[in-house]
Amino acid sequence: MYKIIDKQILTENTDLMVIEAPNIARKARPGQFIIFRKDEYSERIPLTIADYDAEKGTITIIFQKVGMSTHELAAMETGEMVRNVVGPLGKASEIKLYGEVVLVAGGVGIAPVFPIARALHEAGNRVTLILGARSETLLFWEEKMASVCDELIICTDDGSKGQKALVTQPLREILQSRPQIAMVWAIGPAIMMKFCCETARPFNTPILVSLNSVMVDGTGMCGACRVEVGGETRFVCVDGPEFDGLLVNWDVVLARKKIFVNEEKQAMTAWMHEHEDQHVCNLDKALLKQEISREAI
Repeated sequence: MYKIIDKQILTENTDLMVIEAPNIARKARPGQFIIFRKDEYSERIPLTIADYDAEKGTITIIFQKVGMSTHELAAMETGEMVRNVVGPLGKASEIKLYGEVVLVAGGVGIAPVFPIARALHEAGNRVTLILGARSETLLFWEEKMASVCDELIICTDDGSKGQKALVTQPLREILQSRPQIAMVWAIGPAIMMKFCCETARPFNTPILVSLNSVMVDGTGMCGACRVEVGGETRFVCVDGPEFDGLLVNWDVVLARKKIFVNEEKQAMTAWMHEHEDQHVCNLDKALLKQEISREAI
C-alpha cells in the first residue's frame, strides 16, 4: 500500500498526487514511468513520473480525468492509500551535454517533460521549452518549468496566454534560425508529437517522443503496448517509452489509441450511474464527452 502525501487540483481536468514510495523515488530517473492500481479491482494505469524526491521518498504523478479509472483516482484524498505502485519502469532518458536542445510539451505532457528538462539543464545544456495547451486554464507548472530552462515559450490555441499558435510554429521558427539545435523532445498528445516530428524532419534534427500506448503488465510479456518503429515491432514498456520520432509509424500509434474508446465510454457511463446518488461534476461530464469525441476522430 502506498500513501497519498499530497493532492492538488492543477486545472479543471488535471490533478496532481504526491505518493510515498521510497524505493521508487530512490531509483527513478527522467523519462521513466510507474503503473498504479487504486485497489485490487482497478485496471493498471501507466503514468510517467512527473517528479521524484529520493530524500523524502516521494514521487509525483499528474493525470487527466478522462476515463473511469482516473476519475476513481481523482476521488481519493490526502492520507488515503493506493493499492499498487510499480516502478520505475521503462528506459530513462539519455541525459548528457548535447549543447542546445528544445523540449515541446503539450497539455498534460508538461508533467513528464519537467524532470527531463531539469536534468538536461543541470548537465549544462541550453534548454528551450515550448509549452502548449488549448487555453490558459489548462496550463500548469509554468514557474516550475521556467526554473529549469533558459527560454520559455507558451502557446495556446485560443491566444489566452502567450502566442496564439500550435507548438509546431515556434518549433519551426527555432529550427530555422538555430541550426545548432542538437536534439528535440516532444511529449504530449500523439497527434501533436506526430506533427512535431514532421516539423523537425526537413531540418534533419533528431527528435525523441515519449509514447503512451495501451499497457497491461508493463514488463514486455503481454505485447499490448507494441508499436512500429523503423519497420520493426517495439514494446513501449521495455524498449521505450522514448523513441526516435522520425521512425515511429504514427498511423499505427493513432489507430491503436482508438481501440478501446467504446469500452471506455461504457465503463465511464456505468461508473457515473453507480455514483448517481453522489455529486458528479457537470464539467467532468462535458470533458468526458469532449475527450471521447476527440479520440474517435
